[in-house]
Amino acid sequence: MRVLFPLLAISVSACALGPRDLNPRASMPPPSQPQHFSPAAGPEQVTRNMPVVKDWWHAFGNAEVDTLVDESLRHATDIALADAALRQARELAGAAVGAALPQVDASYQTQRTRVSSALAPAVTDSTQYLYTLHTAQLTVSYGLDLFGGTRARVRSARAAADVQRHRLDAARAAVVANLVQALIQRASLADQIDATQLTVAVNRDILQNLMRREALGAVGAADIATQQTALATAEAGLPALTRAEAHQRIAIGTLLGRAAGTTLPPLPALSAFTLPHDVPLVLPSDLVARRPDVGAARAQLEGTAADVGVAIAARLPNIQLSATGGSASQYPSDLFKNGNPFWSLVGGITQPIFHAGALRHQQHAAEAAFDGAKAQYRAAVLQAFGDVADALTGLSTDADALDAAARASNASGRALGFARRQLALGDVGTLGLLTATAADALARAQLIQARAARLSDTVAIFLAAGGGISEVR
Repeated sequence: MRVLFPLLAISVSACALGPRDLNPRASMPPPSQPQHFSPAAGPEQVTRNMPVVKDWWHAFGNAEVDTLVDESLRHATDIALADAALRQARELAGAAVGAALPQVDASYQTQRTRVSSALAPAVTDSTQYLYTLHTAQLTVSYGLDLFGGTRARVRSARAAADVQRHRLDAARAAVVANLVQALIQRASLADQIDATQLTVAVNRDILQNLMRREALGAVGAADIATQQTALATAEAGLPALTRAEAHQRIAIGTLLGRAAGTTLPPLPALSAFTLPHDVPLVLPSDLVARRPDVGAARAQLEGTAADVGVAIAARLPNIQLSATGGSASQYPSDLFKNGNPFWSLVGGITQPIFHAGALRHQQHAAEAAFDGAKAQYRAAVLQAFGDVADALTGLSTDADALDAAARASNASGRALGFARRQLALGDVGTLGLLTATAADALARAQLIQARAARLSDTVAIFLAAGGGISEVR
């Protein structure tokens, strides 16, 4: 009893070994202020102090997008992989909890033995040298977790499961964001293909007009060759756009869990996307609490702290208790007769003495991993703030780019119209005509890209703010 009370005191005072300061000391930026993005050529957007909505893709107001997102959440391989990893981590955490509790094992053994006559057989009849022995026993074992090593293993396993839970949330958010981005890019490329085809048609029409004027002697072969070059240049832009649009279709199919070449559901056009008016105003404290990558880094930090406790406990005494009870007899019916049952109680303590520094190095390695987890958490927080700032900057510059692209498209369209009328009247040079057609084609493409960029950066702000999914589907 004199030894028991000091051991209990140690177990209470040292119930949680390892680092106690889990504050990674990540610096927070000042809260952002509401911003208005009001281009003259497009709808206004405003950042408001509002909660980040779940299922944020509904804000784009497109039923086709909603249907495609639902399918990707059910069939995306990245989500299936993250879900399997989470289930595995939870089962391992359950196994760690089970290992901390007493272990009970039952066994039954039948042994057929022939012993030498010089040896006394383990039976009541000393003249019986060939016999069968039946043994049934129950064993209970338990390791006293005086220094919290087992509890630290449980905390580490639970932290690993928490990491995988956050990674599953991140996988779902990434799949949805990548799908919506791919849909926007595909729609943008489809519009660019249409615009390029229109440019090809315009250049072909101009070439036909020039050929008619050549027949009248109004222009020479050099003008025809120049326009043929312009037509071929416009046609050369189509294959790259077509390939890029096909690539986005493949990416969409992959996110939907469909093989390349299979028929895709109806895909939305760029004009079918509604630009959300309200986007979230992100507060630093809310961002840290919502972002799944930050949550995963925090859980990883807690797990590495627990691993340090495991490494420290491995250098301290370990007490094991076990009890065994059973019975042995020549016949199964006699197992529990008087005189046959047996039992034993065993208690042991092990103190590591010399392991050539292995345990000390393992503790130092765990401490280094803990320091690395702190740095990883700070990096995740900084990345979160950087993503939000980058997305907000994108929304601001997108508004300016849209206005410039709209003005350029309107001006280039009028200039091309004037040039074509002058061509019909025979009062325009080839250089002026080429300049007008090239400027119009470039302005059309830039306007389409500017509209798509606003949609893409809106997706980015929802993702950066920690927008997720309301329920597991």
